[in-house]
Amino acid sequence: MGNHDTDKTFAGSIPKLYETFLVPLIFEPYAADMAERLAGRSVRRVLEVAAGTGVVTRVLDSALPEEVSIVATDLNQPMLDYAANLQKSARRITWRQADAMQLPFEDASFDAVVCQFGVMFFPDRPRAYAEVLRVLKADGTFIFNAWDHIEHNEFADVVTRSLEKIFPEDPPRFLARTPHGYHDKAIIAEELAAGGFGSAAEIETLSFRSHAPSPQEPAIAYCQGTPLRNEIEARDAERLEEATRIASEAIAERFGTGPVDGKIQAHVVTVRN
Repeated sequence: MGNHDTDKTFAGSIPKLYETFLVPLIFEPYAADMAERLAGRSVRRVLEVAAGTGVVTRVLDSALPEEVSIVATDLNQPMLDYAANLQKSARRITWRQADAMQLPFEDASFDAVVCQFGVMFFPDRPRAYAEVLRVLKADGTFIFNAWDHIEHNEFADVVTRSLEKIFPEDPPRFLARTPHGYHDKAIIAEELAAGGFGSAAEIETLSFRSHAPSPQEPAIAYCQGTPLRNEIEARDAERLEEATRIASEAIAERFGTGPVDGKIQAHVVTVRN
């Protein structure tokens, strides 16, 4: 399969489709959960890594006291630009392009670091965790989440299986490989330790229901609003619409043609410096 550099590519129309379709489908309940976990702690300076289009940033903005400063970073400038345009509050959120492998911040400069569904994309997770540890203050908190196995995430699983019909020789496996490829709790704990975290991580597995008004929304979300789109277009640039239709039909076949409801599941990880 070669390398998978396109797994990290959120460009073109992907940010808008991601925000419009994918955020309400799978990200909002976990963003609320993350903000709730952080709101119960005494923090003055928060760093968000892999902020995407800012779903967590916006929830943190409304959940945390005004005096708390928020720095939101992402590797992808198009995602940050989209996020900054959506931000409506008076609080000054600092948006900054940054690589998690080499955070451009001083040692011990944040009370908490959060990362929603971003660690799966890091090319060297222990190194990224070491960077988080470096910028955390003593007794600071790192909270992140990662999707559980794709079989526990019904829409993603159905979409992935459906694309085998179009590309039987080389089916696009982005969703299973990357977003849902970091589900082993033992490996998560090992990599945190390898990054230098001495305390044991608390890992909670959390399920929600994913709702959409029709089968089309999840199909568009995954096929056109994630780097799965890059994989489909790399195989045949003319078949994106067909792939989306096949995915939509597969969701309809399993969940019905009206409003659809599927399980989503992820691990939420909390570790202290």
